[in-house]
Amino acid sequence: MKLSVFTVVTPDLTPEELVLAAKEAGLDGVEWRFKEVPASAAGEKPSFWSNNLCSIDPSLPADQMQKFKDLALAQGLEVVSITPYLNHLDLKDTEHVFRTAQQLGAKMIRLGVAGYNASADYNELYDKTVRYLKEAEQMAKQYGVKGIIETHHGTIAPSAGLAHRLVSHCSPDHIGVLYDPGNMIHEGFEHSRMGLQLLGPYLAHVHIKNAEWIREGTREDGTVKWRSKWAPMREGIVDFTSLLNDLKSVGYDGYLGIEDFSEQYTSRELLKEFAQLMRERM
Repeated sequence: MKLSVFTVVTPDLTPEELVLAAKEAGLDGVEWRFKEVPASAAGEKPSFWSNNLCSIDPSLPADQMQKFKDLALAQGLEVVSITPYLNHLDLKDTEHVFRTAQQLGAKMIRLGVAGYNASADYNELYDKTVRYLKEAEQMAKQYGVKGIIETHHGTIAPSAGLAHRLVSHCSPDHIGVLYDPGNMIHEGFEHSRMGLQLLGPYLAHVHIKNAEWIREGTREDGTVKWRSKWAPMREGIVDFTSLLNDLKSVGYDGYLGIEDFSEQYTSRELLKEFAQLMRERM
């Protein structure tokens, strides 16, 4: 297995600084965040979701996009993924990401999945997402880049089982699943080995982060109220020794990508801690 970084978690590093830090930490690849930074956020402190200095602006012309590939390759890093936010399931935007990924030599892009908050019927959201994925599959064939959906709380794919139900309509040669056990602490927990066995050839990528549940007072009926939150990698519920053993048991030899939101490390510390933790358990 190889190691990568999703640049959403290094918001204070410029792309130039990021590739040097990744190389120093012993990583093998980069997952570039594909999202514009709002003009209103330009003077803010760097952050994951707002003034993220380590992002590709989707509006950049093609010749300016090229630098993100060149920066990675100059440090011997692979462009693993172009990672946007496509949960509105817009096919025009999706094709733009595929086109950029092909230009930058990326192996995959993250596709969208309908969100779920109990305000709309799951079955309708499921049908809409399947139609989107089938169209995205044709783009994946055209551009030679795999499209992947992420197991993510707050969507109709919070677990490996529900993600598999979506992608099973497509070929695993073109559409796959990004398995994120940290997200599945918030929602969608399954035994990891069972989920990985179910995914089989659809398992395309893995994200590494951790989360925990904490008590948050009591409800009006007197029962305990709980809340999930991000946790440092060594302190949350995910057992990474068990996870890596489960990944090995299904023959997974792809990337493990760091996506830690605990805010317990500086960006450079995070990359080194991630590399050390994973190497200890491989």
